[in-house]
Amino acid sequence: MVHSVALIGRSHSGSHPRPGEISLAHHGVLFLDEMPEFPRAVLEVLREPLESGEIHIARAARRATFPARFQLVAAMNPCPCGHLGDPQQICRCTPAQVSQYRSRLSGPLLDRIDIQMEVPALPVSALQEAGPGESSAYWRERIAQAVDRQWQRQQVRNAQLQGELLDQFCALDTVGTRLLSRATETLHLSARGYHRVLRVARSIADLEGSDPIGTQHLAEAIQYRRLAQTLAQ
Repeated sequence: MVHSVALIGRSHSGSHPRPGEISLAHHGVLFLDEMPEFPRAVLEVLREPLESGEIHIARAARRATFPARFQLVAAMNPCPCGHLGDPQQICRCTPAQVSQYRSRLSGPLLDRIDIQMEVPALPVSALQEAGPGESSAYWRERIAQAVDRQWQRQQVRNAQLQGELLDQFCALDTVGTRLLSRATETLHLSARGYHRVLRVARSIADLEGSDPIGTQHLAEAIQYRRLAQTLAQ
């Protein structure tokens, strides 16, 4: 059983507070496999650092703040058996089991995950016919160029854009504004979700070397929020 102290850190009696996994992953990646298998109470401690980039530990008379600006990457199955929606396998989970499994991911936690993608099972033919694809070196170069654009333009990464900087560098044209307004109503986006869509769209535009956020960039960013609506059902 994983406890929340493993993620946030701990403070034993008579000892200094020690950082947990989320602080050890500072400026790196924290990967949680089979995310719904973690107790909900453990997952909920991720909410604060995902928002602020810090974690606060208070034990008796001792208090400490550790850095925790990490990139969360998580994976999950569509249901406990893993076969829901698979045309090749029969799902044996009941609706109640699927609902209980998905309910371990709260709405506020999902709201803090920028990109949410469903990856269906591939048939054997697709695996056998798969081409070489794009190399890691190719994407490393593109990402480095996109990050450089961000620093040159605003002196922070897109993930740190707030307030006036967010309004200035994630500005949309009339068509984009209407598109995001419709998506906000359809997907019931919170204010946090609305702003996260803008930041993702800004990053997609940067990867393509585009100064303005185009409609295609915004539409792609909106697509990455649709899974949360499915999981909430």
